Amino acid sequence: MVCCDVIRLMAPVWSCQSCFHVFHLNCIKKWARSPASQADGWRCPACQNVALKHPTSYTCFCGKVTNPEWQRSEIPHSCGDMCGKKRSGADCNHPCNILCHPGPCPQCPAFVTKACICGRTRYSPMRCGQATVLQCDKVCGAVLNCAEHTCSQVCHRGQCQPCQLLVQQVCYCGVTSREVLCGTDKDGFDGSGHFSCQKLCGKMLECEAHQCQQVCHPGPCQPCPRSPSLVKTCPCGQTPLAKLLELGYSERQSCSDLIPSCGKTCNKPLACGSSDSIHICEKLCHEGSCGPCSLTSTIRCRCGFKTKVGGENMSRICLETKIKLRPCCSLSDIYKRCNKKRSCGRHKCGELCCVSVEHKCHLICGYKLNCGLHRCQEPCHRGNCEPCWQSSFDELTCHCGQSVLYPPIACGTKPPECKNLCTRRHECDHPVFHNCHSEEKCPPCTYLTQKWCMGKHEQRNNIPCHLQDISCGLTCNKELPCEMHHCKRLCHRGECLAEGSCHQPCTLPRPDCGHPCAAPCHKGSSCPRTTCTAKVALQCDCGRRKETVHCTDAATSYQRYAAIAMASKLSDMQLGDSVDIGQLITKKELKQTRLECDQECATLERNRRLAEALQIDSSADPFNIRSTSIYSDSLKEDARKDLKFVTEVEEEIKNLVELTNKGKQPKRSQCFPPMNREHRKIIHELAEVYAVESVSYDSEPKRNVVITAHKGKSACPASSLTSLIEREMTVRAPPPIAHIKQHSSKAASGSTWSKMVKEEPVIDYFDVQD
Repeated sequence: MVCCDVIRLMAPVWSCQSCFHVFHLNCIKKWARSPASQADGWRCPACQNVALKHPTSYTCFCGKVTNPEWQRSEIPHSCGDMCGKKRSGADCNHPCNILCHPGPCPQCPAFVTKACICGRTRYSPMRCGQATVLQCDKVCGAVLNCAEHTCSQVCHRGQCQPCQLLVQQVCYCGVTSREVLCGTDKDGFDGSGHFSCQKLCGKMLECEAHQCQQVCHPGPCQPCPRSPSLVKTCPCGQTPLAKLLELGYSERQSCSDLIPSCGKTCNKPLACGSSDSIHICEKLCHEGSCGPCSLTSTIRCRCGFKTKVGGENMSRICLETKIKLRPCCSLSDIYKRCNKKRSCGRHKCGELCCVSVEHKCHLICGYKLNCGLHRCQEPCHRGNCEPCWQSSFDELTCHCGQSVLYPPIACGTKPPECKNLCTRRHECDHPVFHNCHSEEKCPPCTYLTQKWCMGKHEQRNNIPCHLQDISCGLTCNKELPCEMHHCKRLCHRGECLAEGSCHQPCTLPRPDCGHPCAAPCHKGSSCPRTTCTAKVALQCDCGRRKETVHCTDAATSYQRYAAIAMASKLSDMQLGDSVDIGQLITKKELKQTRLECDQECATLERNRRLAEALQIDSSADPFNIRSTSIYSDSLKEDARKDLKFVTEVEEEIKNLVELTNKGKQPKRSQCFPPMNREHRKIIHELAEVYAVESVSYDSEPKRNVVITAHKGKSACPASSLTSLIEREMTVRAPPPIAHIKQHSSKAASGSTWSKMVKEEPVIDYFDVQD
């Protein structure tokens, strides 16, 4: 309980005399000194029994031998002699007669003669130490507490009950009487009364002139305090009466005579003064109490911090015979509130005019203890609360009752772990795979079953039993209420339209262009007149130029081309030719709208003809022109801005790739110094070209790039970015000017460049005639 080591044969031990648990001597010493064991002594960690004496030495189980030696034929940690300890029986006087042993002593085997509780009847033979209570059927007859009556109960255990008869008793002065149980205040009877009524006695004294001023008392009254035999001085006590007699004063004959005065100032100390100044009576020697004080008294608060009210000394005339120092809390204008921390270190003192030194906190801690069920009832304190001391002496079992923890059980202890299968009633009939537990709910059933998905698309296998909503991951594809669309959500629970209506784009074709309507679903109403936003792919006649534009832009371009063609054909009509205008507004021609070829198209057409004439294979790339497509336009632009940096990086990457491919290591890495974002971007893009892995590490401004080349994977491109940029930066010859013959009649027609090329006469530069 206080350590995890095994108790060995020759290890010094200590045994609790209450629960007989055995502990290591050193471990129990540490436990007895620890704060957790303190409770008006120290507590045994097993039975919580409180002991005052700390364990100090290693003794045998019976306690007769210190540091017993271990013998193979004897019980370990025993002395081998007879135990001799007193047995646990209530009335057994026989010592234990077995060898020194651990645990409690066995029951006494002797047989004795026993008497009943009242002692009048005897029984024999009886087992010694047996806890059976013997009781006869005779009346007890013992004298009760009043010493006048006897007990009328049948033979009983313990002392007899007090006498229950009611009697009348008179006080000592004979004025007050009461009715009490017989035997009450029996020892206080003085012959005439039994108790004091706490009133003035009032009996006439022996002088027959004065009455007794004492509280009701037993015995005779005291002599008169004014008796001539008792009064020896004047009223102030400064002058003996004998000296006054010498001065001519008459001698007192009875207690009624006045006590002569010496004529001096009284000088008796009054109760109204303070610790600094003592007030005395200023009257002449007199009888009776001293009159009111005529002096002034400064009243301070109890801590002495303030003595003023409104800027004036807080003084008053001592008109009373006794003035107490008033605390600050009774003074509304002067007080000092203590701001020091209390002993707990959490709360402030807050008292007015505090004179305390320790500032103890009297609040209750109230924090939850480690058991989680009770709160700390100790005064507010520093540090952690003590462990919960409440224990249970009932057995603690698991839910099925197979595993048991025996008392004493500390508060908050969880039920023991059970290795048996759970026996509770479950919702499904599948086999149970979890053990017995103390939680209210069982773990979810993990038995693999077949279940349909939420959309009833397919039946899934190997699904745990506790899973209810299963998605197959497929599109729902159920027909929506609009009867035009299908649900595009993944397999889901509930209705397809959670928002209430379909918002998918309408698929009905437009009457003018044939593209879908694309407006939100509008079942039961015509399509709205909106601008078509569908994308249309346009290209020139040669196929080089390609653009994707909106359908509206394409229709505008076609209308412009159709107007130009219409003007050209109207000129033919003026010459007498017939023209079919219906072809200019067909939907087919609208979809076949073409872009206009530019100068580059004419150049490519010329190069194609030259290649055919020179019989050059178009798939060949002798000048390594098409290989430059591996570099992006943004990378080329960055390289033009900082060609020196790109050259250095390419050289580093090239060397790393060559060393990796030639060496034996599967990969090599290189770390670049910290640099800005633009330079790191260039390195990452170049690494992709060389098939090198690149990763950025650290944070700004020390962020750097580490590249890693893998053998057989990384390779250098055929042309470096540096050589490509240098080749592009060299001055080129101007392109040849295309000689195009244009007819005046066709120039105004606005035909496309492709038609102009077709109308140009073909020139064969290689047709050499002899």
